[in-house]
Amino acid sequence: MNKIFLKEYKLLFTIIIMLPEIDKIKIIRKNFDLTQKDLAASIGVSQSIIAKIESKKVNPSYDLVKKIFNFFDGLEKTNESKAKDIMSKKIIKIGKDDKISKAIELMKRYGFSQLPVFSGGHSVGSITEAIVVRLISSGEALNKIMEIKIEDVMEESFPVVNEETPISSISALLQHISAVVVNRKAKASGIITKSDLLKTR
Repeated sequence: MNKIFLKEYKLLFTIIIMLPEIDKIKIIRKNFDLTQKDLAASIGVSQSIIAKIESKKVNPSYDLVKKIFNFFDGLEKTNESKAKDIMSKKIIKIGKDDKISKAIELMKRYGFSQLPVFSGGHSVGSITEAIVVRLISSGEALNKIMEIKIEDVMEESFPVVNEETPISSISALLQHISAVVVNRKAKASGIITKSDLLKTR
């Protein structure tokens, strides 16, 4: 097959694939609360072009359609919620020198299954319900378990993100861990657990 013809065929096929998306331009524009004039100015065309595209009076070029959807994609990323939008500002934490008895007390009081461990204002580890259950199941005397220091059984710290981290990135982290600590200027300002993700629904 002639290479030039093949290139043109592939371009035509791509355009055909894109055509159904043209019907969504008006819907997406309105979802972003944009006027035809706003969209036109943002991508460098006249308002009448946008009006004709939306009313199907013209068949736009592939490049123009791509430009419109690239603009929409950029808006979607800009408008995505950030860590600061859903984080819990009150951090229920425990000190590394505290005892297991206090961890159990805090978990019961606040209904949490995990707690960040802090020292000097910084997250240095984590204690979870699973750790507590494992200790109790070890056969050790309960009164001795209650006296164990947190730093002796804690696991590694929860991941730390900044307040501007997109929710999509945090959601990916929470697939593997139970919480993330949020920092502002190197100081903890909040915490996000899986239940906090429900705020974005």
